[in-house]
Amino acid sequence: MARYRVTIKRSAAKELRGIRRKHLRRITKRIGLLAKNYVGADAHKFSAKPLYRLRQGPYRIAYHPDDKNLLINIFKIGHRREVHNS
Repeated sequence: MARYRVTIKRSAAKELRGIRRKHLRRITKRIGLLAKNYVGADAHKFSAKPLYRLRQGPYRIAYHPDDKNLLINIFKIGHRREVHNS
């Protein structure tokens, strides 16, 4: 399986600033694992869109995989109540 490059949208990077250090370490680790396998056991697809969300504790990482360019675009990182409504 090919390794993907991960990009984080500027607004998603800003959302990381408000997250406690304990959760931040786990989130960054999960983001690193996305490069190897973006469709893991706990990745859920948004309905009718090529978008996914990944769960890390009370937070969600929302992303769009681009298989053609081997790229993962993270567009939202936030608490579950914020990301589920996006």
